[in-house]
Amino acid sequence: MRIVPLDQTFTRWDELLALILSAFAAMNGRIDPPSSALKLTTASLAEKAGTEIGHVAIDGEKLVGCLFLRPEADCLYVGKLAVLPEVQGKGLGKRLLTIAEETAAALGLAALRLETRIELTDNHAVFAACGFSRTAEKTHPGFARTTFIEMRKVLAS
Repeated sequence: MRIVPLDQTFTRWDELLALILSAFAAMNGRIDPPSSALKLTTASLAEKAGTEIGHVAIDGEKLVGCLFLRPEADCLYVGKLAVLPEVQGKGLGKRLLTIAEETAAALGLAALRLETRIELTDNHAVFAACGFSRTAEKTHPGFARTTFIEMRKVLAS
């Protein structure tokens, strides 16, 4: 399996969208509001890849994972970390997070930041095991309750 950066030569947007939707499908009906992944299109993914730092994991010729990274003032935001359900639990997510850490270091950023839905307690535990700590509880517009949490991982200097 190899992990490669998304660049101008990438053309497999339909497959990438299908990967993200498959990886996020278990959230459907569990989280409210619904995942922003459901609003993605091939065009918006291509645009996202132009403004963020994307990577895809490829096993043979099959796309099996991805993540998108966005530099912020004091950290690197980790978004759309997705691994196909049949590949989950085999360390690919950790490998993708390692790329996020390496990217943050190369950019001189001292932390990673991510957001995960309040209902997805399994994700909270996985990210905690990877060194992330819960730093905030937040609410989507129009909701009176916490809908997601922010987690951060401070990187070794």
